[in-house]
Amino acid sequence: MTNAILRDVTLRDGLQLTGKLLATERKVEIVRELLRLGVPSLEIGSMARPDLVPPMANTLEVVEALTPEELARCWVWVATPRHVERAVAAGALNVQYCFSASDAHNQANIGRSTEASLAAMPAAVETARAAGGRIQLCIATSFTCPFDGPVPEERVLAIARDARAQGAEDIVLCDTLGQAVPAQVSSLVSRVREETPARRIVYHGHDTWGLGVANTLAAIGAGATVVDGALGGLGGCPFAPGASGNTASEDIVFATRPSWLTPAGLARMVELSEDLLADLGEPNRSKAAQGVRSSASAFAWVAGPRR
Repeated sequence: MTNAILRDVTLRDGLQLTGKLLATERKVEIVRELLRLGVPSLEIGSMARPDLVPPMANTLEVVEALTPEELARCWVWVATPRHVERAVAAGALNVQYCFSASDAHNQANIGRSTEASLAAMPAAVETARAAGGRIQLCIATSFTCPFDGPVPEERVLAIARDARAQGAEDIVLCDTLGQAVPAQVSSLVSRVREETPARRIVYHGHDTWGLGVANTLAAIGAGATVVDGALGGLGGCPFAPGASGNTASEDIVFATRPSWLTPAGLARMVELSEDLLADLGEPNRSKAAQGVRSSASAFAWVAGPRR
């Protein structure tokens, strides 16, 4: 059991590659069910342009449908100060300001250089704080870039130390392509934690090479206190060739055993995931979900085949 908490990112990073817009009501149902199960934190959408990322088109409608108490546990992805303005105007309390360590990926993903995104961050911080909200610094491609290859640790550390990012309460380190290995994750998380001790470290991993859970556990061991996952391992970046699904939320919680998780709760999470993936026509990549549906009935975490 660990003190690190899960942030489920199904409704943002999970959905953005699917090409299908879920109805606002369905998204709100998923938010409320995950919160009811005990998931501490959620990422519920993105301010990305809907013509580029259609599944995010109704993000503000989802925000407006949730209560302030629910929104206190939810995050919205933003990339510009204007994004922050629009999100907080709809009622969002927590925003994740994201750009890439790699210029090439930032240009593909956001349409500007890393330096331009960093230069705009103080305005984003000011807007979030003026609304009484919280803001994270999210560094995509913290390990590798699909266009430029490996990203030096010093590049990420320089961003984390930059005075223009100091208003962020957390730093999110993203293995956007899922190409990192545990030793790399441990090293970077440790160094960022040591050099920016006042902030929480959030680790966002993908399972492209089958190391999603191993990397997540390495991040926790190195000091990350929040880790991202998506139901059924859904997701990936539409602007990062080679990226596959997120580390499955079911696999993360089975490995970390948070105090709120019960066998019945895990079974319900798997059921929720199965229904969503069936609607989207996506495969279930979660190993824990397979275990829950197994026939090893002497194990308390097994629910057996769905009836």
